[in-house]
Parts: sequence; C-alpha cells; structure tokens
Amino acid sequence: MIAVIAIDGPSASGKGTVAKAVAEQLGFYYLDSGALYRITAYCAKQRGISELEESRLNAMLQSLFIEFKHHEVYVDNHLVSEAIRSEECGQLASKVASLKLVREALLSLQRGFCRPPGLVADGRDMGSVVFPEAILKVYLTASPEVRAQRRYNQLINKGISANIMNLLQDIIERDRRDQTRTESPLIQLADAHYLDTTALSIEESVSQVLHWFHDSIQ
Repeated sequence: MIAVIAIDGPSASGKGTVAKAVAEQLGFYYLDSGALYRITAYCAKQRGISELEESRLNAMLQSLFIEFKHHEVYVDNHLVSEAIRSEECGQLASKVASLKLVREALLSLQRGFCRPPGLVADGRDMGSVVFPEAILKVYLTASPEVRAQRRYNQLINKGISANIMNLLQDIIERDRRDQTRTESPLIQLADAHYLDTTALSIEESVSQVLHWFHDSIQ
C-alpha cells in the first residue's frame, strides 16, 4: 500500500502550508485538492458558465488538461497559479464544490496523485471520501478570527487590499456552506487526529503531524 496522509480542515486553517511542509520532509507527493475546485471556478468564469449549470461544469472538466509542476498550476498549458487564488475565485470554488457531478469528475483525478513513495493530500474530504484508507487522517483547524488574520496577512503581503471584517464574514459563511452541503461535507472523522493551530507555529504543527505519522507506521 502507498502511504497517504489526509489533512482536512476549513478555509485558511493553514492545512496547505502544513501539508506541503510534511510532504517535503517525507519526500512525498503533495495534492492541493482545493486548487482543483478553484480551477473549476476560474475556468467556469472564463467560459461564462454559472455555478448552477452542473452538467456544463462537468462537461468542461472532462475537457481540461490540468498539470501541477514545479509548484505551479497549469490549465491547458496556461499558468493559472495566481489567478485561481483570488478571494472571488475561492468563494465560487466553495459553491461549485457542493455539486455532485463536479465532485465525481474530480475524484479519479485526485486519486491519480497517489503514487510511491507516498502522498500528503489536503482538502475538505480527503479522509472521508477520496482516501478513506489513509494511514493518517488529520482534522486541522483554527479559530475563525485567526484564520481571517492569516488570510489578511497573505493578501497584504501580495499587495492586495483587504478588509479583515469582510474576510471574517466570508470565512464564517464558507464554513457554514462546507459543513452543511449534501455532497461530501467537511466533518471531523472519528479516526482523525484533531489539530488546532490557533496558538501553534507552522513548525509546531508540522512536527505534530510527523509525530503522528511515525507512530502510525510503527
């Protein structure tokens, strides 16, 4: 079996940063599942497809050529790494992620990232749906206020203006949508380790995940 570490959690919890660091330390592949939904949202907007047009979104996904290479994201050979990280794209991604046909279309693509020597995958349903047999499952979260501050800092560092109260409201709304959707809602699984990063540094969070992983393979 190929070792898989599934890290799930809400928006801006830091799971992507932690997952990438864990993957680098272990020499594993890394899957940012959220990027796939952001790609869906971005391409839908470019083509004038509404988040309500589920069949058109599904058809669009069947035709896209998506690549992750050198820490960059490409769609049909076009670099989209920065374009898919906008707040607008994130909000639309949360909406299209609730659609059954979209999730089904992306399922096999996500599982295709699982190859030796191992994979660290982060998202909302990595442990519950995509990799239910993962050797380690982690539910990583932080308080909404801290997550809003982290998002604010990211945007400001990129030279993008932001309002922290608006970001907080967006995060609260995305949490509600992710946790209550019918298809693959965000949940903490009974067999997942709970990691609250509110008061933890990135290094401390990474160390904890690595500790759990080494325990799981002994």
